[in-house]
Amino acid sequence: MKCLLKVFLTLFLLSAALVRAEVSIGVIDLQKILATVKEGKDINDKLKKSFEDKKAILKKEEEKLKKEQEEFIKQAALLSSDAKVKKEVDLQQKIGALQKKSMDYQKEISDQEANLKKPLLEKIKVIIEDISAKEGVDLTVEVSASPIVYAKNKKNLTDAIIKAYDTSKDSKKK
Repeated sequence: MKCLLKVFLTLFLLSAALVRAEVSIGVIDLQKILATVKEGKDINDKLKKSFEDKKAILKKEEEKLKKEQEEFIKQAALLSSDAKVKKEVDLQQKIGALQKKSMDYQKEISDQEANLKKPLLEKIKVIIEDISAKEGVDLTVEVSASPIVYAKNKKNLTDAIIKAYDTSKDSKKK
């Protein structure tokens, strides 16, 4: 009985000590890191160019489709009902194809972004772990994904991570 009491007393004292221990939380802004480091800027530039190219293609096709619709409206009174129906169906198919192409382009850009950012994120993860350990934080969270609104002992590690990445050998390879 005395042995059991000693075990419970020891566990109680240990848990009380752990509750009082202060947890230090590291906070990072991953979007700022990605937008600030050179490799991240290069990736964003590639994505922007790809997006602008696809946007120009879609705009050109949309203008062509609008001209066809305007031409149809002008000629509608002269067309037979069968010809009207056929032209309307044709225009609807072209509109659907353009919408599908737009969605395909969005998926392409999204996939391209994931493929381009993956190696960079892997490099940054190593730096985050290193800086977090050096700063003595117990937990590091990303600002936009974190439900933490307030923490007494938090450190913003974003600028330290950017600086460490910019001075690392990985950033010089690109």
